This record gives sequence, C-alpha cells and structure tokens, in this order.
Amino acid sequence: MKKTYKIEVDCANCANLMEEAANKISGVKNAVVNFMTLKMQVDFEDGANVKEVMTRVLADCRKIEPDCEIYF
Repeated sequence: MKKTYKIEVDCANCANLMEEAANKISGVKNAVVNFMTLKMQVDFEDGANVKEVMTRVLADCRKIEPDCEIYF
C-alpha cells in the first residue's frame, strides 16, 4: 500500500537523509522524499501497521531535523 504525506523539511540534504532513514525502518518497502514538493511517499510492506510505522519514521526524521513534521 502506498501513501503520500506532507512533510516539513528545510533542505535537500536533510530530505535525502530522511529518505535513507525511512527506508531502514521495518514495515517500509520503499520511501521517497521530494524536497521540492515537500511530500513523502511511503510504500508499506504487506500487513504493516501504518500508524506505528509512521510514528517510527517521524522519530527517526526528527533525529536528523528536530523540527521536522510529517502529517499523517
């Protein structure tokens, strides 16, 4: 299942780091962060708890940029 989220990220480098971090999380098949559109597209593994996975994604993204916000 693919979902697209609005993400607040301040720079392209941070967006790349967030994408890499999200792709390492269990339950994420593939994640792409587009800095220009401020969107994050996440393809979840079958049976993944979307809210739980996105909570972990947000926590890891905030390690890169503390004021990051993902609207899910």
